[in-house]
Amino acid sequence: MKKSVHTKEYAVFVDRLKNARLESGLTQAQVAKKIGRPQSHVSNVESGQQRVDVIELKRFASIYRKDINYFLK
Repeated sequence: MKKSVHTKEYAVFVDRLKNARLESGLTQAQVAKKIGRPQSHVSNVESGQQRVDVIELKRFASIYRKDINYFLK
């Protein structure tokens, strides 16, 4: 069985996350500072190497000014 981090659905999710950041005009470093994590964490999330929990997803959605459902379509 595949780990969910490697599913097509998760790849779409992280792609939406990255696109939302880019649409917001923010760098990974700026986002990292806002969430209190290193830039490498944001990079790992956007590349699918690091999982995102619900609380962190809410933070990303708030920073990017997106409804949380935008990422889950």
